[in-house]
Amino acid sequence: MLFENPGAAGTLNHLGVEVGSTDEVAAAAARLAEAGVGTRDEGQVSCCYAVQDKVWVDDPDGQRWEFYTVLADAPELRPAGGCCA
Repeated sequence: MLFENPGAAGTLNHLGVEVGSTDEVAAAAARLAEAGVGTRDEGQVSCCYAVQDKVWVDDPDGQRWEFYTVLADAPELRPAGGCCA
């Protein structure tokens, strides 16, 4: 999934990879850690009308990526982790 941010210096805010479960988010985090890549975990975060578990990583060019799973609907739009900026 691609997320655009027209107000940013470029046209791309970040890239998201939706997976099917929290276990898959944890597996992505483990693979990244094993490769020596720093990550930032967010659990049970409410973002963009959804409650999610996610892990963030920056690629070598500085582009932000998130691996996430949707756990439930959120009752309102609540920006978190920069996803709805």
